[in-house]
Amino acid sequence: MSYQFENKTATVTGAASGLGLAIVKKLAAGNARLALVDKNKEALLKIKSELQNDCEIYPVDITNEEEVKNTISAIAKHFGSIHILINSAGITGKTNIKSHNTETENLQMVMNVNFMGSFYTSKYVLPLMLENKYGRILHMASIAGKEGNAGMIAYSASKAAVIAMTKVHGKEYAGTGITVNAMAPAVIRTALVEAMPEEQVKYMTDKIPMNRCGTLDEFAALAAFIVSEENSFTTGFTFDLSGGRATY
Repeated sequence: MSYQFENKTATVTGAASGLGLAIVKKLAAGNARLALVDKNKEALLKIKSELQNDCEIYPVDITNEEEVKNTISAIAKHFGSIHILINSAGITGKTNIKSHNTETENLQMVMNVNFMGSFYTSKYVLPLMLENKYGRILHMASIAGKEGNAGMIAYSASKAAVIAMTKVHGKEYAGTGITVNAMAPAVIRTALVEAMPEEQVKYMTDKIPMNRCGTLDEFAALAAFIVSEENSFTTGFTFDLSGGRATY
């Protein structure tokens, strides 16, 4: 099914590659207006040149609250408002490392990108959505945030925090016309996954009953539903995309 996003402005973080780019292409096919946020300016410029949609790029460090605040303001001024926010920016940090050997600096970096970045964007987008009495927010979590992946304490903890934030947001804004949900993918083959040690990838893939990775098309299709008008009664929920791995 193809969802339509006519007259909707979508802000996507991590838009330059991987899951974020897959979502951008899906929203573009549904005629969304697009605000693409990522640190990689060159990649953003290339993507913009390939899209026919009303599209603007914003090279931003999402761990910098002031930058995020100013960017959200600039997007709202350019497009009139923001109807959809998808927090797809994320990093794994160093993996295949026991917790007692984890560098504190690395853990803090992963938390800053995966959790604080999503907190900052939603903090400044939510008032705009409240004014409109409409909004769709999708936070990117992970099966690791539900079950914990050995050797990935920073990533697992950051995604657990994203799931908790989603539950809080869902309760706080229920009844306002805003839905806030998360996705918890298992292994989706992206550049992020390719950069991980093969031993770590095998550990995660071996846990999937379907015995395969998810595809970007499967991922983007579910994401599009979550941020569509049709998804009006589900909020504070974490949608699984795990090939049967999820147990709750």
